[in-house]
Amino acid sequence: MKKTISILFFSMLIIFSISNSSFAQLSAQTIDSLVQNAMKKFEVTGVAVGIVKDGKIIYEKGFGVKSIETKQPVDVNTDFAIASNSKAFTCAALSILVEEGKLKWTDKVRDYIPEFKMYNDYVTENFTIQDLLTHRSGLGLGVGDLMLFPDGSDFTINDVVKNFQFFKPVSAFRTQFDYDNQLYLVAGEVIARISKMSYADFIQAKILMPLQMENSYSSLSRMEDKTNLAIPHSTTSGTIKSMNSFGDQINSAAGGIYSNVHDMSKWMLLQLNHGKYGSDLNSQLFTEESQQEMWKIHTVEDAYPNPRYNFHFRGYGLGWELADVKGNLSVSHTGGLPGMLSIVTMIPDLNLGVVILTNTENGGAGVFSAVSQTILDSYLGLSDFGWTDKYFSYFQSIKSEGDSTTKAVWEKVNKNKNVIENKNDFIGIYQDNWFGKMEVFEKENQLWIKSYRSPKLTGQLFFYNANTFAIKWNYQDMNCDAFALFSLDENGKAQSIKMKGISPDIDFSFDFQDLDFQRVKE
Repeated sequence: MKKTISILFFSMLIIFSISNSSFAQLSAQTIDSLVQNAMKKFEVTGVAVGIVKDGKIIYEKGFGVKSIETKQPVDVNTDFAIASNSKAFTCAALSILVEEGKLKWTDKVRDYIPEFKMYNDYVTENFTIQDLLTHRSGLGLGVGDLMLFPDGSDFTINDVVKNFQFFKPVSAFRTQFDYDNQLYLVAGEVIARISKMSYADFIQAKILMPLQMENSYSSLSRMEDKTNLAIPHSTTSGTIKSMNSFGDQINSAAGGIYSNVHDMSKWMLLQLNHGKYGSDLNSQLFTEESQQEMWKIHTVEDAYPNPRYNFHFRGYGLGWELADVKGNLSVSHTGGLPGMLSIVTMIPDLNLGVVILTNTENGGAGVFSAVSQTILDSYLGLSDFGWTDKYFSYFQSIKSEGDSTTKAVWEKVNKNKNVIENKNDFIGIYQDNWFGKMEVFEKENQLWIKSYRSPKLTGQLFFYNANTFAIKWNYQDMNCDAFALFSLDENGKAQSIKMKGISPDIDFSFDFQDLDFQRVKE
């Protein structure tokens, strides 16, 4: 899901440039060494890599272990959460329905979900199926993702469908790219209502089974045997630790599919063969016309000329990022859930595809970026650029900046630890239109806050400054601690709460800035 990964990936292509002297395509041994070196540098527990070229799987291998606890090795059938790489499956599923005559891309969402409501009547009435998929709604980056992050909340698809009316737009409808997960959940509900099957059932029956992606699953709960499941890990605390797998989402349409590099290589071959599959390519999942619709830019994104790649344009299609790389179309997407980071990149003109799956945050993004870019460069005829070292340096600078900011916040909290606040002025229940209730309460003579609907968002409030507190959540699988900014009435009693993330590196899916809590009258 983490769109910031894609932004970083393309930003790095823009930042660096070098001469275009050619070098040979990488041998299997060289790729092995490349992956192992990147894993060591970025402290990543497990990685799997697959490469397809000219209609065949030419490389697939697992590295490292599924879990630091079990030490079991990763193999080509080890399943990882592919996160936002699920979005392309959602768009393929909709393509199937279009070809069956059950849907048109330009149909209005309300034709299938009458209760769907956006932030104004015009947008509500004119919102199409393609608008669900192209990140141009007018709403901000990651809006509403607190219904998904962290896992374990009780939000339903009915909540998602009705809650868009409460969000404030940041741009005019269809004018600006802002990545959105929640609208993909609505797309999954469209699939369910038209097909009379759950989203997970549709993906399993109509895509995974025909392609013989035999060890792939449309949701974690469908995976009965989890012995070959990679476990997520985090290095956020300074040492590597394993985490629980991210629980099932409202539906899997935004980022809930699990797969492996062997099966994902079949998925890339399907894409590169224009929707055809099978030993003789005599079966077709979707037509080339549908593929062109998915591989057409629907929302323009910023792009800056780059000498190394002769890079001029970038945009979002239907479930895919699109750009030009040395005169070739690049079709790609990244994915991220806590401890699970992945990338799929294809160069159709070269009949080439690369998939990399990892199970460690934050280093997984460094590994998949460095390894995939080095492999792609070899086929583009570009010289070795030392991507591993460059990404490592770049990630370290970002981490250092984020660590410096958060360290300063908690140092100030510690400095003010003897400040005595009137707890009764803050204690109470506060409600946000879409996120529901949070309660500020006293526990062991300390102020705490908890969400009624997302129980992992429970944590202690530490006085920071004036009417602002820093929240240390019990949930620490991701870096998501936040500020709580209270507004007081003339008697000094808190009436409302605004929130925002503390770290500049906080994942955009913790959209605390979209919350507006008002005290509930007692």
